[in-house]
Amino acid sequence: MKFIFSFVVFFLFLNCLATGQTLIQNCCKKATTTDPDLNYDMCVQYLENDPQSKNATSLKELVIAITKNAASKSTNVKRIAEEILKKNLTRGVEVPLRACLELYDDANDSLNDTLKFVDLGDYKSVNSALSTAMDAPVTCEDGFKEFETKSPIFNENNVLVQLISIDLDFSVIPK
Repeated sequence: MKFIFSFVVFFLFLNCLATGQTLIQNCCKKATTTDPDLNYDMCVQYLENDPQSKNATSLKELVIAITKNAASKSTNVKRIAEEILKKNLTRGVEVPLRACLELYDDANDSLNDTLKFVDLGDYKSVNSALSTAMDAPVTCEDGFKEFETKSPIFNENNVLVQLISIDLDFSVIPK
């Protein structure tokens, strides 16, 4: 009897794992058909490596997981920027980096709004809030370009842009 119970639990675990991976693969496939800039392999790899995304059983849960992950990344990029600002910097790095700090606050506010809108099922507002959040890393990088300076947080901003882009693409997949 114990063996049968163990077998059933193991089967259910495998089924849940496969469901999450299939959901990710299906959503990434749909998203890449509407967004030619989104790389399918990168989308699948990133989401399958994130425990919250991997455990999602619905598109709604997946969007929530990605949004929470993006908020965490945004907070982390802000922390990195704050650490860099503690150093003696040139004006070309300091000015845009200080502007970035405010942008990350705005991004986090928008990502928190996104979570509220997802719970309400208001995907038009989800899309709007995610678009606003996407402005932060893009505008941040533009500030460095204006000063003709290399961004010390380029890689982190790029990851954040990719993550919010995936979230945006998933938010418009028909429910």
